[in-house]
Amino acid sequence: MAGSTSDQLGNRILRGLVVGILLGVVTLLLGPLVPVPEFLSGLLRHVGIATSATLLELMRGVSTVLLDPFGRIFLRLLFFVVVPLVFASLATGVVQLGRPDKLGPLAGRTFFFFFLNMAIGVGLGLIMMNTLQPGAHIDADTKARLMAEYGGAAQKHVLAQQGQSGLSFATIVEMFMPANLLGAVVGQSTARIGDVLPLILFAILVGIVGTSFAPEKRARLQAGLALVTELMTGIVHLALRLAPYAVPCLIYSVIVKSGLDIILALGLFVAGCAGVMALHLFGTMSVWLRLWTPWSPRAFFVAIKDVLVTAFSTSSSNATLPTALQNATEKLRLTPSTAGFVLPLGTTMNMSGTALYEGCVVLFVAQVFGVDLTLGQQVTLLLLSVLSAVAVAGIPGGSLPLIAGLLITFGIPPEGIGIILGTDRILDMCRTTTNVGCDVTTALVVDELTKKAEARRGG
Repeated sequence: MAGSTSDQLGNRILRGLVVGILLGVVTLLLGPLVPVPEFLSGLLRHVGIATSATLLELMRGVSTVLLDPFGRIFLRLLFFVVVPLVFASLATGVVQLGRPDKLGPLAGRTFFFFFLNMAIGVGLGLIMMNTLQPGAHIDADTKARLMAEYGGAAQKHVLAQQGQSGLSFATIVEMFMPANLLGAVVGQSTARIGDVLPLILFAILVGIVGTSFAPEKRARLQAGLALVTELMTGIVHLALRLAPYAVPCLIYSVIVKSGLDIILALGLFVAGCAGVMALHLFGTMSVWLRLWTPWSPRAFFVAIKDVLVTAFSTSSSNATLPTALQNATEKLRLTPSTAGFVLPLGTTMNMSGTALYEGCVVLFVAQVFGVDLTLGQQVTLLLLSVLSAVAVAGIPGGSLPLIAGLLITFGIPPEGIGIILGTDRILDMCRTTTNVGCDVTTALVVDELTKKAEARRGG
C-alpha cells in the first residue's frame, strides 16, 4: 500500500513538472506578444505586482509575488528538518554498530567496501559533472538573475571563501570543531566552508560514546534517536504532499525568469546522472565481480533481475530488502549470516547511488548560480556526500533535506534545490536501483572473501 501511495505521489509530481514546463514554455513564446490590459495592471498593483506591458513581464511579477512564496513553503519544510535529521540519523547509525572493538573481520570488510563503493560512485558523478557541466549551459545574464533572486545570505559564504588561501590544519580544526557548536549550526560561526561539518562530527561522537553504554541504556538512546528520525521523516512526508503543487510553481517561475536554457540544462543533468549511475552499477560492480568472485557479470545481473526491478519500481531500499535477502540466499547462495548482516546494514548505510546524486546536485546548482567549487571543496563534497548518504532514510525523497544541508554547507542558495525537484522522482528510481544493486554485490564480495579467509584458517 505504501509503495502504491508513493507511486501515485511520484506520478502527480511528474505531471506537475510537465504542466509547469509546458506553461512556462508557452509563456516565454507568446508572453512577449500579448499586451496586458491597463485595468488588469492597475488591479495587480494593489497586491504588489509591478505594472507590466506584456504577459511575460506580468507572469514574472506573479511568480515573484505569489508562486515563489508558495513554493518556498515546501522548501522551508524540508530545511526545518536538516539539523535534527542529520544528527539523529548519523548518531543512530553509529550506535547500531555496537562496540567498535567487537565488530570483527566481517564488519571490517563490509564497511571498507561500503565506503569504497560510495566514494567511487561520488567520484564518477563529480567527473561527469565537471565534464558535461550541465548547469553551465545558461548564459551569464540568466545566472546573474538567478543569483539575485535566490542568492541572499549565501553570498556571505562565497565571499568568505574567496579570501581563503588553502585548507591549513588550523582551518580544518575550525571547520569541524568551532568554538560554538550551536552558533555554527545556526550560521553564527566564523567557520568558512560549512555549518554542517561540526554537526556531523558531533553526531558521530555521540554515536561512538553511545556504543559504550550498557545494553539497556544503549537501547534507550537508540530508541530516542530513532524517534527523532521518525518525526523528521514524518515532516518530510508532509512536505512531499505539497510537492505536486509546489513543483510546477517552482519550475514555472524558474523558466519564465530564466528562459529555455534551464530546460536544456535539466535534460543534460538527468541524462548525465542516469548514465553515470548505470556506469557505476554495471561497470564498477562488474570489475568487483571479476576481481573477488567467481561470478560473471552477465550471470550475476540476470540472477538479481527481480531485485533491481523491485528497487526501480518502489524507489525504496527498505521495501526491496525482503526480496534482496531471499535472492541472496536462494539464487546467489550466500551464507545466511553474511546476507543477514550485510544487506540490512547496506539498506541503511551503503547508498552509493544517493551519494553520487547528492554530489551531482550540489555541483549542478553551483554551476547554475555561477558558484565555483575548487578541487579541495569538491574533495570535501565527496566525503560529505558519503557521510550524508549514510543518514538518508530508505524512503522515496529521503535525500532532499540532506541535499539542502550540503548546499548550505558550500554557500550555494539552498532554494536552488527547487530547480531539480521535478526530476527527483525519475532519478530517485535510478539511484535506488543503484543502491540496492551495489548492496547485493557488496554482500557477495564480502561473503566470498570471508569464505576464503575461513578456508585459509582451516587449512
